[in-house]
Amino acid sequence: MKAIWNNQVLAESNDTIVIENNHYFPAASIKEEFFQASGKHTTCPWKGEASYYTLVVDGQKNEDAAWYYPNPKDAAKEIKHYVAFWKGVKVE
Repeated sequence: MKAIWNNQVLAESNDTIVIENNHYFPAASIKEEFFQASGKHTTCPWKGEASYYTLVVDGQKNEDAAWYYPNPKDAAKEIKHYVAFWKGVKVE
């Protein structure tokens, strides 16, 4: 699987985990140079608190377009150290 935005591969892995129709990529598979930490946080009742990244490719920003669970609840512990995407990021 590949996560692509603005004609750039952001992450690539054959070991994604699919939860709620989202592919979670291992953190080691992301290209960190395109990721900036964001101050955004949301809470999922069964996964816990999510943190976000803003994507930056060729000077263009996609605010809060990737998320991860730094300390997921037990029900979602398998996605610790995994990152998912939305906001126009194509996963194929």
